[in-house]
Amino acid sequence: MDNWVYVGLVAAVVVVVVIRRLRGEPLNARDLFAAPVILTGLGVWALAQRRGLGAADYGWIAAGAALGLALGAVRGATIQVHEREGVLWQRYTGRTLLVAALSLAVMACFAALAGHFGLAPDARPVQLSIGVGFLGEALVVGWRGVSSGTPFAPERRGSSPLDRLRR
Repeated sequence: MDNWVYVGLVAAVVVVVVIRRLRGEPLNARDLFAAPVILTGLGVWALAQRRGLGAADYGWIAAGAALGLALGAVRGATIQVHEREGVLWQRYTGRTLLVAALSLAVMACFAALAGHFGLAPDARPVQLSIGVGFLGEALVVGWRGVSSGTPFAPERRGSSPLDRLRR
């Protein structure tokens, strides 16, 4: 698959997720974990296609994943999780966007540092960074949801691409 297709796919997923969460949406497990799993999977797949990575590359990959997971967890702590109509809802706040911008800057510095030390640019797939960041966010928001005692929202009928095709 072409690199531009990856970039377009990643951008589309991120834009859809951010817009939906800025407006506020019912919180259900599939919506919470789908984007992180897809993006992380694409990132791992991109790494599997790359040959010739050394121990230092894998060390930076692991460190970058841990950093992304931690920054995502911080972002997850800023998301408004509340009860509405008897189920959990989530909504990004201004603080969420601020933390996201700061996270982006930190990850850009981390990538520049990796480049400075001569690590392979292919060893830092963007989809992996974004995916683990969303995963950190999802873990914190999911934990907060479970801890609240309020039920998660049910799956929405017609929300998946397969459901739309059946109409």
